Amino acid sequence: MFPTEILLAYVAACTLVVVSPGPDNILAIGRGLSQGPLAAALSAFGAGLGILFHTLAATFGLSLVIQGSPEAFWAVKVVGALYLLWLGYKALVAGDLISFQPSARVPLRKVLLTGVLSNVLNPKPGLFVLAFLPQFVSAGRGPVVVQMLVYGAIFALMTAVIFALMGGFASRLAGWLQARPRMVRGVNVGAGLTFIAAGLSVLSLKQRSAL
Repeated sequence: MFPTEILLAYVAACTLVVVSPGPDNILAIGRGLSQGPLAAALSAFGAGLGILFHTLAATFGLSLVIQGSPEAFWAVKVVGALYLLWLGYKALVAGDLISFQPSARVPLRKVLLTGVLSNVLNPKPGLFVLAFLPQFVSAGRGPVVVQMLVYGAIFALMTAVIFALMGGFASRLAGWLQARPRMVRGVNVGAGLTFIAAGLSVLSLKQRSAL
């Protein structure tokens, strides 16, 4: 059902996708810098759960329903974009994505929830999963649903592990960064602009781009 050469190609493709800069890995890196490896791992785990959600949606038809309904597509797009824009606004104005003040520490359950919502409310990962996973699926190799779920689980696991490693590595730079408040501000601005750019990108999505 999962030929070695296809599985290796899939893992390589997933790696390139996961390490590409985006709001979810920036969120994990920010949590690692501010609150350490555990917070980074929880944010990464939340992103992995989001990928699983998109996989289930793609496998069982929810994504196809959204594709076919302009109203549903518009609603998902707007909610996701507004959430990303809000995260960007907070990083720019409050500077709280990366902060070493004890009062700015985010409860770990909120770290996890933000990681989940950042992925689930962003329709772009869902559209990507819908277009990406079927490229490695073949009806001649067994049940399509099983293949989709397994490939999605691999993608989700790789997302969680790689993001956690990125955030954990970033946490080692916290002491160096803490002594440079101007750089902290610059990193928050950069992260905020990334979230805002992602939100605007989501708003610009056209329904035909999901086809």
